Amino acid sequence: MDSVVYVGMDVDKEKIVLAVLSGVDTELAEELVIRNEASAVQRYFSRLKGRGEVIACYEAGSFGFGLYRQLAEMEVACLVVAPGLIPHRPSERVKTDRRDARTLVRALRNGDLTGVYVLTKKDESVRDYLRMYEDAKSDLKKVKQRVLHFLLRRRLRYEGGNNWTEKHRVWIRSLEMEHPIDQETLSEYLSQTADLEERCRRIGSRIEELCEEERYRSRVATLKAFKGIETLIALSLVVEIGDFRRFGAAEQFMAFLGLVPSERSSGNKRRLGGITKAGNSHLRKLLVEAAWHYRSYHATSSRLMKRRTGLEASLVSYANRAGRRLNSKYLRLVFKGKRTQVAATAIARELSGFIWGAMVGKAA
Repeated sequence: MDSVVYVGMDVDKEKIVLAVLSGVDTELAEELVIRNEASAVQRYFSRLKGRGEVIACYEAGSFGFGLYRQLAEMEVACLVVAPGLIPHRPSERVKTDRRDARTLVRALRNGDLTGVYVLTKKDESVRDYLRMYEDAKSDLKKVKQRVLHFLLRRRLRYEGGNNWTEKHRVWIRSLEMEHPIDQETLSEYLSQTADLEERCRRIGSRIEELCEEERYRSRVATLKAFKGIETLIALSLVVEIGDFRRFGAAEQFMAFLGLVPSERSSGNKRRLGGITKAGNSHLRKLLVEAAWHYRSYHATSSRLMKRRTGLEASLVSYANRAGRRLNSKYLRLVFKGKRTQVAATAIARELSGFIWGAMVGKAA
């Protein structure tokens, strides 16, 4: 331990603030600032390695894993720290970059830090592509809402059924506005809608191609056996979780997603609150979306049966058991007077448990 050098880093786009502890020393051996450039990092850590084994850490954030990968290539151990699990003193009210670096390095030496899962370069690229697709779908939804709101302000409302069906689109295109500028506005809105729909179709087709790659194919197919989990959610789970076996039990996977109840218990009183919302918020949102599909369950659904074609009978049976259980629980919670949002969140928690079972080979 005497020859180990610990480095805590506070990273921003221009600089890296470093705090260094050597061995069992209580006082910082070094505290400095370097530019956030690969060459500066290379020079500093090459010099630092001359003192002994180097272990570094920095907080996960918008800078991704580039620094981690550079240090790994230099054979420097590095931990990308989960921000929500960094220990802090309750009475501490001053926050600076230097203080953050000192906190990190001391917690690193004490073994009090929890690292995040570092994606491979391929998985990170696919993850960002999937999130870009979700952004495009969100943009499309907003433009469609703007069209409907624009028409409502002109007292034009479609009464022939659901919005954005083919009949609804024909109705919109047939409208003749009173003022020419309104007609131009509607035309521009419809042009934006068409462009975004085409973009979403193109990106969606590319995502289907990615799912057929050997590294993803079997795992995505396994996840799509569950109702509510289609290509986007399945591939997102695969690339962002990586190896599901890093969670020792289903409860650990649920906690990682922030779907377990919070608790504030003391003495003989036990108080449970809402879900913790810790961990991966993006996957939690996707699983809650999937959970809404369990308001009903039909194992003979043509779409579901098509997705399950070629899968092992034991997996299909497991997914069916999950579907019946989750549907029954959703209805039971709603009949008890629980809000539908609360019921869907509870279903998402149990669904994550079934997913973990399927991905670690416990689907029996």
